[in-house]
Amino acid sequence: MSFKIAIASGKGGTGKTTVSVNLYHFIKKYWTSSVQLIDCDVEEPNDSIFFKNLTAGDASPINQQIPFIDPNHCSFCRKCVDYCEFNAIVVIPPVQFVEVNPDLCHSCGACAYICPEHNAIEEKPHAIGKIQAYCSSANNELIEGRLHIGSAMQTMVIKELIKSPLLNADVQLFDAPPGTSCPVVATVTNADYILLVAEASPFGLHDLKLMVALLREVNRDFAVIINKAADDYLEMENYLKKEQIEVLGRISYSQDYARQYAQGSLNENIPPQMETTYQNVISNIQKKALQHA
Repeated sequence: MSFKIAIASGKGGTGKTTVSVNLYHFIKKYWTSSVQLIDCDVEEPNDSIFFKNLTAGDASPINQQIPFIDPNHCSFCRKCVDYCEFNAIVVIPPVQFVEVNPDLCHSCGACAYICPEHNAIEEKPHAIGKIQAYCSSANNELIEGRLHIGSAMQTMVIKELIKSPLLNADVQLFDAPPGTSCPVVATVTNADYILLVAEASPFGLHDLKLMVALLREVNRDFAVIINKAADDYLEMENYLKKEQIEVLGRISYSQDYARQYAQGSLNENIPPQMETTYQNVISNIQKKALQHA
């Protein structure tokens, strides 16, 4: 059985992708289990730029079923318009005009269900994104979802990505989108354990609180990694202590390492203290995996 870990944050810029890529690197190094990194930030997936010697492998389209209304069979009763919660359908009886906006449609099927006319509504596939695998040797190591430009169906792409048969490793790392919106919920609710990456700043604390409230609402097990840790920011430490939130690691800010990040070289010349921190994080994750098994 796979152990699924989501790496999330309440805001962008905390170092979520940095932690995700490093966890993948060190799990491969120190853990015998197979591991895959799944980039769920489908609007702007960027995990692949931190990998060397990867080859683009299988790619599969993600389609959304969009209703097509045939004006030759439509009675223009507008029941489909009334039932559409997303205002995706336009029906103008006087000129016998019908149209479905695929950017607003959520493929709920309500229009087809309520339509009184036979064969008036037919669902057809509409491409909204793709799943792209990257491999080294024979293994799919990195798998990303990529939303087509202009589409607003991030959550649908993430759901298709997470259930892809390409995901087959013992440990699956989900690099979640930033924030606390629907795409994030779709990612973390499919994980067994969540690592929250928080930066030691007032903004970081504010959005960490939002993420903690979300995870408690959906009843998910989680812990925190403090990135760019600062000894002088006690508000973060006081909050974590008061809420009895487990801290798996504290990663100090390194200007040299930030420079490596900017060059796409996350896994080169890693400071020894940082590697030790990740070893401790992985040791704690292994314990969680054993409890889950």
